[in-house]
Amino acid sequence: MAKHRRIRPLSDSILLEGRNVWTVNANPGVAIRGESLRKFRGVEHRRWDPNRSKLGAGLLRTRNEPSQLLPQPGSTVLYLGAGHGTTISHLHDHLCGSKNRFGGRLVAVDLAPRCLRDLTHLAEHRPGLVPVLGDARKFDAWGVLIPSRVNWLFQDVAQAGQVEIFLSAVRRFLSKDGIGLLSLKAASERHSEGGDEDIFAKAIAQLSSEVELLEHINLTGYEDQHALFVIRRR
Repeated sequence: MAKHRRIRPLSDSILLEGRNVWTVNANPGVAIRGESLRKFRGVEHRRWDPNRSKLGAGLLRTRNEPSQLLPQPGSTVLYLGAGHGTTISHLHDHLCGSKNRFGGRLVAVDLAPRCLRDLTHLAEHRPGLVPVLGDARKFDAWGVLIPSRVNWLFQDVAQAGQVEIFLSAVRRFLSKDGIGLLSLKAASERHSEGGDEDIFAKAIAQLSSEVELLEHINLTGYEDQHALFVIRRR
């Protein structure tokens, strides 16, 4: 007999089932990257693959309550380094929902035109998603799209100086007591001396000097050479 997996909600749109995370599909019948679709109580959900999403991996790996890593549904959030939209799509399920029934706004910034094309296609069926072609370091070019500070910010950019870019974004866009998440790729900081742990230790020192570091999540096994840092703005 198959072992029953405990299912508990992390929000109205996210379920945690054992070591699986599922989000209510805001665009029913459509899988973004071929992920599994499954119905819970008659409602279609999409599996959030932690091997394709640092935020998804963080929800499974955190030592704290996973829902604390998520923004409030219906709020405005900023995502730097949006990529092709895997994480963005699940975040949209939670933040906006079908036809943006929650009234959320997800500003997704990426430097690559190919990624922007994928994000723009995604946004056609997901109102509330705002794709932006831009450099995470050059706020003046696109910052006008965020007229007031946000309570949640995520960064996943594979550039040198990731911590400096993140702290600059925190100063500019994150509200007091807002939550920020930095996905740090050690291989992008290879100009620094030492191995991965030295790079992560340096990041901890840099972050702690300016913000409250809530958690350092090692993503090895999901995303090797990556760590997720969760902070609160003082």
